[in-house]
Amino acid sequence: MSKQELVVLGQTDETGACCPGLLTAPLDEGQAVELAKVFKALGDPVRLRLLSIIASRAGGEVCVCDLTPAFDLSQPTISHHLKLLRQAGLIDCERRGTWVYYWLLPEMTDRLAGILTRPAGEPLPAPAEVTA
Repeated sequence: MSKQELVVLGQTDETGACCPGLLTAPLDEGQAVELAKVFKALGDPVRLRLLSIIASRAGGEVCVCDLTPAFDLSQPTISHHLKLLRQAGLIDCERRGTWVYYWLLPEMTDRLAGILTRPAGEPLPAPAEVTA
């Protein structure tokens, strides 16, 4: 996850200091634009279903060959939706031979859940340690 993505999600600023989350301070324009990309990725029913399938898969990852049959969409369309989920920082992938395997990035979904479910006035959950 990029440093800019961490800033948007209220984890750290450029100096490493904690910055405010969604419910503790207004977002500036840049933060709103970046956070909107995450919400836009989640705002499509196909992408939401894809994320759900990936997140609920035993073993933590799923082959694209197992995702495509679950939809009445072409493989390129599914790949496009997966690309948008990756760009939003919600999933990652790895090519193994001819297939690509996807898995959830729980630090992003956990952070979003913490931002959205925290009662106003309570501190944000502690930032997760992010490894590059």
